[in-house]
Amino acid sequence: MTLAKPFLSDNAAAVHPKLWEAMRAADQPDNPYDGDRLSAELDARFTALFGRECAALWVATGTAANCLALGTMVQPHGGVVCHREAHIEVDEGGAPGFFLHGAKLMLAEGEGAKLTPADIAALVDPIRDDVHQVQPHAIAITQASEYGRSYSPAELAALGDFAKERRLGLHMDGARFANAAAFLGGSAAEAARAASGPVDSLAFGFIKNGGMGAEAVVLFDPERAMEVRYRRKRAGHLQCKGRYLAAQILAMLDGDLWHANAAHANAAAQEVAAGCADRLLHPVEANELFVRLTAAEREALRAQDFAFYDWGADSARFVTAWNTRPEDAAALGKAIAAL
Repeated sequence: MTLAKPFLSDNAAAVHPKLWEAMRAADQPDNPYDGDRLSAELDARFTALFGRECAALWVATGTAANCLALGTMVQPHGGVVCHREAHIEVDEGGAPGFFLHGAKLMLAEGEGAKLTPADIAALVDPIRDDVHQVQPHAIAITQASEYGRSYSPAELAALGDFAKERRLGLHMDGARFANAAAFLGGSAAEAARAASGPVDSLAFGFIKNGGMGAEAVVLFDPERAMEVRYRRKRAGHLQCKGRYLAAQILAMLDGDLWHANAAHANAAAQEVAAGCADRLLHPVEANELFVRLTAAEREALRAQDFAFYDWGADSARFVTAWNTRPEDAAALGKAIAAL
């Protein structure tokens, strides 16, 4: 089925042409696995982007990126603090428990699917320090959150201080990291550094932002890289022709394409938001909109060829993408305003 006016998901968007060009250019003999010249560039490219030494490894999915990174922080008898509606809890099919050999997800509350030190303390402070209770080993946050909310540098700094004080790892699920970075403003490098803050690891998402099948596990402690390499192989995520994944990531980094794509998607979301008024359930700080709509109103929009997901009984989610046409975003905003 062709989506005439697609706002279903940024996963439904086309692959950016520059990635096809990059993969075609990589289509020549090179060393297998991650021994190729393109994979060898990743550490330096991400180090330059974030302004601190890091190691970067490709994987095919965001789920794998999250779980492989968390595996460096969490023992099987420990736990990961995350929001109750975090992707790793709601939408990864139990993968964290599988990859982490039974480690527990410890669910916290927080406004807009974000966490604060106070939210985390409310969950972990009552835990007794003894072997009868699961102890937290790490915190996982999502940037932008499951409700399209972006963490500010100040919020990230506070979480970093809390994690350091409590000796907890701090991981960031960045499926829409680019959108959060573009929202925070500044150059691509400034935005990347602001949006990542002091995290220990980042699952840098590219697929939702014009990519095809490659995400990056970014480790801000490069000494952890070998552990992830072993885990990646054991989990079945070491691809024989890894140069094609590296080519996709490098193409997104070239000329800050990742940042430009996200800025376009964010601008389209703001165009839609202009017609939503008090229907918005959350501030629009990335490329997702959660809009209060009745069942009849949702059907009226679908009759105008807008594709989107219902979000519970009385609302809908709209997602813009790197290639959302401005005229479609404007049309959706006007259609919602006219309901």
